[in-house]
Amino acid sequence: MNIFLYILLGVVAGIFSGLIGIGGGIIIVPALVLLFGLSQHTAQGTTLALMVPPIGLLAAMAYYKQGFVDLKIAAFVCLGFFIGGLLGAKLAIGIPGVALKKIFGVVLLLVSVKMILGK
Repeated sequence: MNIFLYILLGVVAGIFSGLIGIGGGIIIVPALVLLFGLSQHTAQGTTLALMVPPIGLLAAMAYYKQGFVDLKIAAFVCLGFFIGGLLGAKLAIGIPGVALKKIFGVVLLLVSVKMILGK
């Protein structure tokens, strides 16, 4: 397990979250599936686990009971997300609304194309 890469994923997801208001479902889930090789179920369950207090508690518990949560990964990504969210928010403040809207659209487009064409 490469702890640094999981923390980096959290930082990147946090930056995008703070920058354009997107979260785990758009950044972390695809990254865990496409870059780290987790199953879709495990990626979703792990992402919910890092957002537990209190957002995803019941959903994460359901995934956890089925064995689809990696708590170590969730903890490390959460640490990075905590830091990255602040960095992204500070960055977003200086970007005009029109540009921010375009960045958001491009990110959604790239992620959707990768998920559709990916394995």
